[in-house]
Amino acid sequence: MAAKPKKAEAEEKDAGGEAGEAEAAPPKRKFGLKKIIFALVGLIVIGGGGTAGYMMFFGQSHGEKPVAVVKPPAFFDLPEVLVNLSNVGGERTQYLRAKIVLEVADQATVEQIKPVLPRVLDAFQTYLREMRTTDLDGSAGLYRLRDELTRRVNVAIAPSRINAVLFKEIVVQ
Repeated sequence: MAAKPKKAEAEEKDAGGEAGEAEAAPPKRKFGLKKIIFALVGLIVIGGGGTAGYMMFFGQSHGEKPVAVVKPPAFFDLPEVLVNLSNVGGERTQYLRAKIVLEVADQATVEQIKPVLPRVLDAFQTYLREMRTTDLDGSAGLYRLRDELTRRVNVAIAPSRINAVLFKEIVVQ
């Protein structure tokens, strides 16, 4: 029986020699545990980004989205305003005639403005009488005038508010 183990040892040496040659050859590339983990994490990140992008652009539901109904603004015509402008030195007197419309959010605001209309017109008259013709030159002058009149109307009708002062007609003579 001793012969058999010697024979097995000889075979192992031969197999070991072949195994030694295999070890000398370049090792085959194996995916290590670290590489697998990095690949899985990368796939999760890319998949999560894709899902987030899909949810952001297409939303969670595929049904119709409700459309916000925007109420059209209401408009309130003020009586025509005619004032003499401030003159510097001996210049001739010049007049400003304006047809003004107030843009408000709804008709209820118009009803709140009507009782304080004399206060609004007084604010306009007081401000416009101090203006000079040079203050109204060009579109920049009209934008400043519009902004200032809007501010003064909002002060006069507080706590209500208007959206804008619009000029139907403005003439300097």
